[in-house]
Amino acid sequence: MSMAVETGTWQLDPAGSTVGVRHKTMWGMVTVKGTFTGLTGGGEVGPDGSANGSIAVDATSLDTKNAKRDTHLRSADFFDAERHPELTFAVHSATPADDRTVQVAGQLTARGISRPQSLTAHLTEASTEAVTLTAEFTVDREQFSMGWNQLGMIRGATTVTASLRFVRATS
Repeated sequence: MSMAVETGTWQLDPAGSTVGVRHKTMWGMVTVKGTFTGLTGGGEVGPDGSANGSIAVDATSLDTKNAKRDTHLRSADFFDAERHPELTFAVHSATPADDRTVQVAGQLTARGISRPQSLTAHLTEASTEAVTLTAEFTVDREQFSMGWNQLGMIRGATTVTASLRFVRATS
């Protein structure tokens, strides 16, 4: 069964989408998980099936189920949300690799620092009304000046997971 995505403009459905992060801390013994609740975005699918667009994440919307930790993550040690309230992923190219996977290349921006980011997204839904993509990739925090690390407790890469549902844009 082919999962081709129709040509046109699509907008992110925030209620049907999630972006989460997980990171091992405390010398790898504890995994902290969080979810961003503030999401916006959209994109354009061309006649050849390729796409471009962008996703914006409200840095202050991260919820790790620990208010003190969330406040620290919003601080200048990490997201510096006061000066950089959004994390963005600008998709420069999204090219179907086969019926269910899409090769995505773009720019990830956090704290005002942009870095290239490539990933493989999986098409889990494609209808005339909605498209859902899932992806998981890792990010090196230090590339975005988020190197805060007390007593070696926070090391290594952060894993980002996303399930993004897009609906037809209304004109």
